Amino acid sequence: EEEAIAAIKEAIEKSYGKRGPTLVEQNHRAVDQALANLHKVALPSEVTATRGRPPIVAAEAPDFVQRVTAVLMAQKGDLLPVSAFPPDGTFATGTAQWEKRAIAAEIPIWDTEVCIQCNQCTLVCPHAAIRAKVYDEEALAGAPEGFRSTAYRAPDLRGLEYTLQVAAEDCTGCRLCVEVCPAKDKANPRHKAINMEPLAPLREQECESYAFFLDLPEVDRERITRVDAKGSQFFQPLFEYSGACAGCGETPYIKLLTQLFGDRLLIANATGCSSIYGGNLPTTPYTTNTDGRGPAWSNSLFEDNAEFGFGMRLAIDSHERQARNLLRRLSGPIDTTLVGKTLDLEPRSDAEIATQRSHVTQIRELLVKIDHPDARSLEAVVDYLVPKSVWLVGGDGWAYDIGYGGLDHVLSTRRNVNLLVLDTEVYSNTGGQQSKATPLGAAAKFAAAGKETAKKDLGMEMMSYGHVYVAQIAFGAKMNQTVQTLLEAEAYEGPSLVIAYSPCIAHGYDLSQNVDQQKRLVTSGIWPLYRFDPRRGPAGQPPLVLDSAPPRIKVKEVLEREARYRMVEKMDPARYRRLSAERQRQTEERFSIYQQLAGIVVGTESEAAASEQEP
Repeated sequence: EEEAIAAIKEAIEKSYGKRGPTLVEQNHRAVDQALANLHKVALPSEVTATRGRPPIVAAEAPDFVQRVTAVLMAQKGDLLPVSAFPPDGTFATGTAQWEKRAIAAEIPIWDTEVCIQCNQCTLVCPHAAIRAKVYDEEALAGAPEGFRSTAYRAPDLRGLEYTLQVAAEDCTGCRLCVEVCPAKDKANPRHKAINMEPLAPLREQECESYAFFLDLPEVDRERITRVDAKGSQFFQPLFEYSGACAGCGETPYIKLLTQLFGDRLLIANATGCSSIYGGNLPTTPYTTNTDGRGPAWSNSLFEDNAEFGFGMRLAIDSHERQARNLLRRLSGPIDTTLVGKTLDLEPRSDAEIATQRSHVTQIRELLVKIDHPDARSLEAVVDYLVPKSVWLVGGDGWAYDIGYGGLDHVLSTRRNVNLLVLDTEVYSNTGGQQSKATPLGAAAKFAAAGKETAKKDLGMEMMSYGHVYVAQIAFGAKMNQTVQTLLEAEAYEGPSLVIAYSPCIAHGYDLSQNVDQQKRLVTSGIWPLYRFDPRRGPAGQPPLVLDSAPPRIKVKEVLEREARYRMVEKMDPARYRRLSAERQRQTEERFSIYQQLAGIVVGTESEAAASEQEP
């Protein structure tokens, strides 16, 4: 015992000696007090506890979740026999809802009196753990005590009730929602429309309220007349409660993608953070709506994800052509008017897609009565008459580095695929190695002294093709621009590339502040927001729209907030000053190039007008 205690105290001196004798003495005293308070605990001869461990999942969970998923969650998967698993290898979606980790010490609570109903909190939430709904007042019948609601105030849905509700056991306590909230109590500016409060005393009530909230009907998508940062948040997220880090900067984009296109979305996901929190066992955050529709998701490797997703597009196009040809051949047995309406409709809006789905339902009902091989073939592919939205998703390690060749090749074609790059500027999932997206001067593994070269401008490279829709977004800097960009990219008939700034724990700051940091990155010109649409406007108009104002703060003021830059400065201040000055020069030069491409004459009214443009 004496030898062990001596070794412990020696380790303390080694670890904390540089910080002074006071800290060493405090740690030594902690060891001595621990020894002085050791005492023997008498064990009873039999179990005396009156309460047991709660079940891993709720009793209402599906049978498969009870028998298999819960066992995996308990880390006892080795005990499961092979026969317990589905013979075809498929796993149910929407299973993350059964985890209920309750890891937040504090959760956001809504104040109906202060709220301005902007829905910004729901857009930035990385885990879909705070949501908004509008509904008829009659739906409040049977609401639990303490359930909050208020009249919806905007004219588009006036007359409905509005609720903002937190999922108490799914919230990670990241505080992003509170930090982004713009509504403050005039009498007490520290009090906002949502405020963090201790979980323990509120847990039971908030869980009951959230269960009631989920059963409230989803608003008819066709009633949302303006799909922007606010309106989009009334759409059900089909990506929820993932195991991503608290404050994750990637998941808000994926969640938004499922809100906009989720019921017809196909995702080819490159290996990385997004594949680990997106499709890893035992639970899956991708889910379905009340009609049973949701994203189809599959994972591929770094080096071939673009080609993998490209194959999805080719297969879908082939199935659609086959469905159209078969439908033409069956015109007669199937009402010719119905055939004509189905083939002539090119659905883009939610209303048109709903109409096409009703056509497909009618065709299916008629096919059952037709005894012909073509009818059986059409039954297999008729759903492809409803357009599918194909998205190739991954991080910068995939897009800028290992999968760049495939990405470049896919974008060089004119196929209708969409690429979403979740740019954390580092290989996040594998431990923080530098990528070609890592900026000049940032510390990372294999660039511990600060990266010596500039970040690759992937967007500029792809603009050079002349037929690719290219955009840069940052959800915390301009939310409406983020939503508008995703809508434009999906509607563009051809390849599109959206590069999304994704704050990460590897950046080295409290991610509850990531919305503010995104604004600073955009304001400094480090991360310019833009949309490049080759088909925008009449001939002669520039295809690039610059959604950022000219830089107004210095690069150094932004970088010093992140540990990945402060580390470099601490190691070699002179070198950091050189890299920082070079970064400032490059930032100004690149922004100037974007201004030229956008047709902005610097120092004129056109520059000021462009900087204020809000899609």
